Amino acid sequence: MGNTSKWIFLLKKIPMLLFGLFLYSAGIVATLYSRLGMSPWEVFHMGIVNHTPLTLGQTSQITGFCILALSYFIGVIPGLASILNMFFIGFFIDFINNLGFYRVPTTLLGRFSLLVLGILMIGWATYFYLKVQLGAGPRDGLMEGLVKKLKKPVWIIRSAIEITVLIIGYFLGGPVGIGTLVTAFTIGFSVQLAFKIGKYDSKSAEHEDILKMINNFKKKQEENIG
Repeated sequence: MGNTSKWIFLLKKIPMLLFGLFLYSAGIVATLYSRLGMSPWEVFHMGIVNHTPLTLGQTSQITGFCILALSYFIGVIPGLASILNMFFIGFFIDFINNLGFYRVPTTLLGRFSLLVLGILMIGWATYFYLKVQLGAGPRDGLMEGLVKKLKKPVWIIRSAIEITVLIIGYFLGGPVGIGTLVTAFTIGFSVQLAFKIGKYDSKSAEHEDILKMINNFKKKQEENIG
């Protein structure tokens, strides 16, 4: 595959990646408007929003950048999708919020339905943006890096991270509620369902980080010159 073909192959992946990031953002905003509580990371983000002039999207972007930087220092090289994830999820969150598409439902059933819809959207969004195999999101990358660095099981590291950000977010006034528990216990199932229907095997997937991508382009260029 020459450089031109590789560029075309890469560009063909971008629409699915961006769609996944947009859907993820729509899911986050849906959980926000359910007013039942949000996931630990979003509780943390909203806690920061409560004490700064930043929007939810901007807070997500800044947090994502800090996480990517921290992850890099513990040996995690981001992929193209990791960087686009950091920027576009925050961008899309504010875009969707500003559209005024969502409204807080007037009934408890309506609010719960919106929460479930958000969880399902996040599950499918994860499938779409991971299927292109261009890197995981900043938060997942940090988790994987800490698992390798500390040599602890995934569930311990993930739980430690999410409990930490949840506690900080709670004390900052983030939206903790029954939806926080529902999200914590069902997001994994939502992602797994999307993976199963979409026939995506996360164990066999090989993500290409930025350094590998650059090296591959250099190799192809050298082969073409040679």
